[in-house]
Amino acid sequence: MDGDRVTEYVTRLQQQECEIQSLSAELEVLKNPQRLNPSCHLDELREENSRLQYRFNILKRSLQEEAAHCGTAMMNINQRLQDIFARAIRASCPELDSPPLSVTPNQQAKFGDYQCNSAMAMAQMLKAKGMNVSPRDLAEKIIQNIPENELIQKTEIAGPGFINVHLKRSFVSRLLSNLLVNGVQPPPLPSRKRVVVDFSSPNIAKEMHVGHLRSTIIGESMSRLFEFLGYDVLRLNHVGDWGTQFGMLIAHLQDKFPNYLTVCPPIGDLQAFYKESKKRFDEDEDFKKRAYHCVVRLQSKEPDFIKAWKLICDVSRKEFQKVYDCLDVNIIERGESFYQDMMTEVVKEFDERGMTELDEGRKIVFAPGQSIPLTIVKSDGGYTYDTSDLAAIRQRIFDEKADMIIYVTDSGQGTHFQVVFAAAKMIGWYDPQVTRVEHAGFGVVLGEDKKKFKTRSGDTVRLMDLLDEGLKRSMDKLKEKERDKVLTPEELTKAQRSVAFGCIKYADLSHNRINDYVFSFDKMLDDRGNTAAYLLYAFTRIRSIARLANVDEASLKKAAESVEVLLDHDKEWKLGKCILRFPEILQKILDDLLLHTLCDYLYELATTFTEFYDSCYCVEKDRHTGEVVKVNMWRMLLCEATALVMAKGFDILGINPVQRM
Repeated sequence: MDGDRVTEYVTRLQQQECEIQSLSAELEVLKNPQRLNPSCHLDELREENSRLQYRFNILKRSLQEEAAHCGTAMMNINQRLQDIFARAIRASCPELDSPPLSVTPNQQAKFGDYQCNSAMAMAQMLKAKGMNVSPRDLAEKIIQNIPENELIQKTEIAGPGFINVHLKRSFVSRLLSNLLVNGVQPPPLPSRKRVVVDFSSPNIAKEMHVGHLRSTIIGESMSRLFEFLGYDVLRLNHVGDWGTQFGMLIAHLQDKFPNYLTVCPPIGDLQAFYKESKKRFDEDEDFKKRAYHCVVRLQSKEPDFIKAWKLICDVSRKEFQKVYDCLDVNIIERGESFYQDMMTEVVKEFDERGMTELDEGRKIVFAPGQSIPLTIVKSDGGYTYDTSDLAAIRQRIFDEKADMIIYVTDSGQGTHFQVVFAAAKMIGWYDPQVTRVEHAGFGVVLGEDKKKFKTRSGDTVRLMDLLDEGLKRSMDKLKEKERDKVLTPEELTKAQRSVAFGCIKYADLSHNRINDYVFSFDKMLDDRGNTAAYLLYAFTRIRSIARLANVDEASLKKAAESVEVLLDHDKEWKLGKCILRFPEILQKILDDLLLHTLCDYLYELATTFTEFYDSCYCVEKDRHTGEVVKVNMWRMLLCEATALVMAKGFDILGINPVQRM
């Protein structure tokens, strides 16, 4: 029944969105008299314009309110307050075209729950128009124009014009009950958008190293976030599976395993195989010539050479998959080879539009505002990374019909992508107002010496070695806590993997991705502070409260439908509001793609829960016998709501908590 209501709401939202777009188009026509028949009467036009504007505003308001009340979904309280204050501000100052809107959670509980800080900026805008109005007077006008709503208890003006907002406790209680009954459901999308996330991208015939760790973890987490919010997500692994290096690899394969066409070659260590072929390529002139000849035959797609290339790619894929299995990553491989046949069309299109220049035999493209050109054809006639990245973005826009394309690579590639995006805009492939194309760059992984993370011998750290070390360290930590004495062998192994891989992911995601971060097993396995180890133990402890009180899942479910979540104690109120900020946090990440905000929120939620649990008895026991004499069910429901949101947060981060740890 609830599912049908949600479908009905979403359908109505989509219909209203279409009508709004249609009305917007009509309004634009009416604003442009040149496009109308000059015989149209001006008064009739004005009347029609007013009528459409009125319908437009009614529909827009209806759309916002439908979204706010849509059955099972969690409400974004901040967004709802912004909608309310936007209407109040427009009514207060119709003379301002685009009045500023600022609504944020209040940092100090004594001043209320949220704060609107628009009055000061509005006063400055009015002053620029020659009108002197004090921010406090503006704040008063805004308050007078706040429409009737379901969530604001009272407002107060503080300081020069801050508007402090106090929420209704009954409203927050209802939202918590909705969460408990329906689970953690995101606000509905007006339309389902297609998102392409390009991440991981190792090179064939080379080991995945620590440099691929960040792209893989960040890209997977972003994909999970988009999926949870209802987007249609395509995860793409743009592997380096084409190019001149395959000539030397195939030539070396022919020499080392001459019967490779009939017997699968036992290439155990592909990294060593690559180094051997590179050494021969650098030192043996005849081998180098043969390697170039192999490249030509591969690019001509001769069957024997395609088979050799596929054999090498398959060996790499198996190694990559070991890493993806550990990190619980799902991704579709679509390497550079996929775009080979599209590159000719890309070059042709730039040529036909007169956008290419010749430079010492190379064919280059200068994009507006960019000082560095793209080389789309080398002097020997071959294509480049620039060409394949242009072919990729073109395919994703036109074939995949992407509304968003996110590239997750190190910040060092930022300039390259900036130029690629500028060229794609220049040729008209996409409009940034319609399609979001973004490079989500990240800093490098450093060792504890604050230098690039390497082995003692100076080599790049293999990713599988790092993950194996994580497993060893997490088992040591569990045994140090004597968990091996209370957990079954199967539970211990699950806990080991949960802690090891969860800590590695969280250590990465809890840092601002733009910055470099220091990789330290000791810090990430510390169960104090903002670490996965602390959060996993906290989550297990929260989950155990109901179990130890003999309250089963069915009892909690029944209580969720019948017991009011009381928020009379300050710590109950604080926890309730913190739980309900989850949609706001996700919206912020959707805007800036910075996942550490979610980690900070989960840590705040865990510490807020601890404050609540220390101050408010969920279960009351007999002092002498230790038997449970009273269960405060509304507080048990607050425990459950906290656990539900934490579990969903972990899921977005790709962390798998276990029931017992």
